[in-house]
Amino acid sequence: MHDLRLHNTLTRQTETFVPLDAAGRTVTFYSCGPTVYDDAHVGNFRSFLNADVLRRTLELIGYSVRHVMNITDVGHMTDDTDADGGGEDKMAVAGRRIAEAKKSGKLPPGADIDPRDPLAIADFYASRFLEDARTLGVKVAEESSKDPTLMPRPTQCIPQMIALVEKLIARNHAYVAGDGVVYFDIRSFPAYGKLSGNTLDALREGAGERISADNQSFKRHPADFMLWKPDAAHVMKWDSPWGAGYPGWHLECSAMAAAFLGEEIDLHSGGEDNIFPHHECEIAQSCCGYGHSSFSRVWFHTRHLVVEGEKMSKSKGNFFTVRDVLARGITPAALRLELIRTHYRTNANFTWQGLKDCQRQIDRWSRAHAELVRQAANTPAKFGADNINHGPFARILEQFTVAMCDDLNVARALAAINTAVGESSEVVPADVCAHAELAALERMNGVLAVLQRNVSPSADLHGDSEVVEFKAKVESLIAARAAARTAKDWAASDRVRDELAAIGVQIKDSAQGTTWTRM
Repeated sequence: MHDLRLHNTLTRQTETFVPLDAAGRTVTFYSCGPTVYDDAHVGNFRSFLNADVLRRTLELIGYSVRHVMNITDVGHMTDDTDADGGGEDKMAVAGRRIAEAKKSGKLPPGADIDPRDPLAIADFYASRFLEDARTLGVKVAEESSKDPTLMPRPTQCIPQMIALVEKLIARNHAYVAGDGVVYFDIRSFPAYGKLSGNTLDALREGAGERISADNQSFKRHPADFMLWKPDAAHVMKWDSPWGAGYPGWHLECSAMAAAFLGEEIDLHSGGEDNIFPHHECEIAQSCCGYGHSSFSRVWFHTRHLVVEGEKMSKSKGNFFTVRDVLARGITPAALRLELIRTHYRTNANFTWQGLKDCQRQIDRWSRAHAELVRQAANTPAKFGADNINHGPFARILEQFTVAMCDDLNVARALAAINTAVGESSEVVPADVCAHAELAALERMNGVLAVLQRNVSPSADLHGDSEVVEFKAKVESLIAARAAARTAKDWAASDRVRDELAAIGVQIKDSAQGTTWTRM
């Protein structure tokens, strides 16, 4: 049995992780997902993938994890530094961008939608996000095809949000101001600022830069933040006791976490830019609304990603989505490894050379894996036999696990695998079980999730066996999908399509049949 040591942003300490249900070894985990007004970029995916690695590490050491990630489709404004959500709704920005793309004839495939329809825009980008996430092996995205509650959308949870606001007002933690907006009273929650290190005095001094004088005049404290805003002119609006309007961004996650995980949870993740104001406000709402001393017991934050040493920017030409990177012939495996190999609490430098290095490393593992698959298929299992010794992969599994349990020390875990690959030989010795070796390597890959996404045409695989296996698997899945479509079993057809996307295969249907390409 291994204990996971994990840094907790709330306490600023690395602690032994103990879930609420320690006896049942179950974990509740909430991750802040994308706002679907555009394609997520590689910096966004660094946070999502680190959360995925954390979830997989928990499963490696025997926990059952219920992982929920939201897809924000309403109420998230362009100014994230303003606790009220300043600027304009990001869905309106997306609509304007799509309208401009229509005029210029540069719409992305499938984006011929009404730019005035925010739900259609959200559905379009949510679908693209799910494709990207499944391609890179984000487990919660893969599971959501069967259980949509794992990736909820705010627009589907408005009643839960209204109920939470009502609780906060009833408990004197929120008030309806003179402008009709419902605000959270931060002075009613003395722990406000503990996560981010902000104080009420500092927030008061800085509020003038973020909140207009008109808006401040309605608040009891300049840093009180919005829970519900009546706005009959807003395209996305819902009836409420405070008038037709829409929820605050922070409110959404508190309500959805409670609805799908419980009022108090074990883990909450996001990028470091979520710490304030978003996660600080979530804690206040959830603790005050549901009456618990804590919301999430552990907070897990990933630091920023830069590209070739510079901040990512469209104006600099170094802004990349997952699709941009894969279009250059990079495998999903290499991209995933490049985004997770730097420790999550360190700023990561994304480079094209780094992607090449990751690909060479994965190709070595793939050759070793293909050889173990071949030998295991040709030899009987010898588990438990007295005369069987551990091979390099079985020996190294413990080192790998200890490294991952040390606050996700991926670098040390990768070194363990590389050591095992270096010690392995073409032929597994007679006193070593090929099945045990294969099982150990696949358990480690269960955390990294790269071997099944390694579709590099440059991989020098032993006898091309993995290439042959890959093609055979793809053709088998395409045949299964065709059979499902003939039977009009569209759910089964979609599941096969998702499985193909997960291994980096894009399919295209035509009158001549279905063709496939590697993403």
